[in-house]
Amino acid sequence: MRIIIKNYRYLFLSILISFAFAVPGKSQVSDTSFQFIHLFEKDSALQGGCFRIPSIVTAPNGDLIVAVDERYNSCGDLKWNKNINIVIRRSTDNGKTWLPLQTIVDLPIGQSASDPSMIVDQVTHEIFLFFNCMNLETEKDIYYLRYTSSKDNGKTWSDPVDITSQIETTGWHKDFKFITSGKGVQSASGELLHTIVNLQKGLFVFGSKDHGKKWFLINQAIKPADESQITVLRNGVWMINSRVNDAGLRYIHTSQNEGKSWDSYPDSSLADPGCNAGLLNYTFQKNGASIHLLLLSNAHSATERENMTISVSLDDGKTWPIQKTIFKGNAAYSSITQLSNGDIGLVFEKDDYDKIVFVSIPFDWLVRE
Repeated sequence: MRIIIKNYRYLFLSILISFAFAVPGKSQVSDTSFQFIHLFEKDSALQGGCFRIPSIVTAPNGDLIVAVDERYNSCGDLKWNKNINIVIRRSTDNGKTWLPLQTIVDLPIGQSASDPSMIVDQVTHEIFLFFNCMNLETEKDIYYLRYTSSKDNGKTWSDPVDITSQIETTGWHKDFKFITSGKGVQSASGELLHTIVNLQKGLFVFGSKDHGKKWFLINQAIKPADESQITVLRNGVWMINSRVNDAGLRYIHTSQNEGKSWDSYPDSSLADPGCNAGLLNYTFQKNGASIHLLLLSNAHSATERENMTISVSLDDGKTWPIQKTIFKGNAAYSSITQLSNGDIGLVFEKDDYDKIVFVSIPFDWLVRE
């Protein structure tokens, strides 16, 4: 187990947190004693393909939903693979057991759907699952942006809805663009927010003010940034945590005016090899205490996709004094959620994309020295 605590003031605070949230009788665990549940695993049925790109959310009723790419024939991304489906697995018991694989998007051969991401609308209880798609037979390299939604905690899903025209702007049609995998966020006012990458033009925020009836794009480029996760801090500031290729670390972007302008800086405490990550605003009450933390899951290495780590911020992402390794070996994309019991649910790509695994992480272990 690798633990880094960088500031004694935060060490003291983390100890207070751990006492407030301690579960009687629960012992500490290390990275070697975590139970990694194999949700998706490469096999011969994929004909040389693999499962990739996990997204996890907690449904309004507490169920867990994990969505991934089901890639046939190769592990290639959307523009190089003619047969990618979106599939999910659900858990009704905080990740202890999982229901069988369920196919959500299955287009004809030659058309592919990829890069799932989700937003849970806590007002309407609708779950939006976004994906990018392409017809490699008739419109190679043209990206379309769609979603399907569920109103019953992930049991059934709507027909796909195309929102490309709503969240792209003039001159974008032939650009290399995609909705970021992972998940978006809902603000305190109910606004849904997410990110879209245009490799030619930058990162952009899109969203909905009416619970998904209509979608908008904020035409303000954010750089440098690739795949990114967005959240809204307690003071209303928008924050984006970004992958930046070849930088060896992650970038932070903040907006005080709901995306009209952004301040950006590299965060040297968040090593990163150029890989998508998971971001979670954690709020919970237990044993009479209330706490708010920001959690980041990523491959915490400047050069290699390895060392899956959760970093903990006590000050809305200004610093990350607690960093704990969950798995030291090969690890790539990840997504993170808060379980109904207060623990942390993490899914990530493991063992050179052979597996996508789920692990439940006790909150008291995460914040304890």
